[in-house]
Amino acid sequence: MLQGCMSTSYGQIAQQFLNATLQNQVLKSGAGYYIGTCDPESGPVSRESREYWCTEKEAEKALATGHWTQRPAP
Repeated sequence: MLQGCMSTSYGQIAQQFLNATLQNQVLKSGAGYYIGTCDPESGPVSRESREYWCTEKEAEKALATGHWTQRPAP
């Protein structure tokens, strides 16, 4: 398993598949909170984490500590 934030805090899926360099951040969907990327003009771009969390605080902690799993592809 690849861990998030291994070498950068930027979204690997956004970079690899969309050629977009966007910073990872905590986002929310109907399934819960996740780590992904977002474009200020167009909204969410990629879901980078395999996991979803019930609370924003849990997702923020995972992002800060690197305790999340990077998705290999969209």
